Amino acid sequence: MTESWIDKGKIKWCWLVLGDAAIMLQEYNDGKLPKGNLGEGVEIFFICEDALAIYTQITSNGILTSEPFVGNKMWVVQAKDPDGYSISFESATDVPEETKYSQWRNTR
Repeated sequence: MTESWIDKGKIKWCWLVLGDAAIMLQEYNDGKLPKGNLGEGVEIFFICEDALAIYTQITSNGILTSEPFVGNKMWVVQAKDPDGYSISFESATDVPEETKYSQWRNTR
């Protein structure tokens, strides 16, 4: 996190940077939340060089993810932000389809 706005002890927006990639995340303003469940039906995908490196980095910072797996010839790392939005990081691989990270790690 390179920049942020913290209001009353709560992060309202932040700018996240990893290598040459950056994204800014911003919370809804008070009174302007959409109707329905936040995050429902929304997933943001980031295609990257090494999804497993991102997995290692984010889990070492206490962020919960599902176990990485291979799908469509890509490692898939899935997480949810605090509002329930799904975020996936994916990177190309030649590891067999449906391989889970724990299986792959134990064969190395």
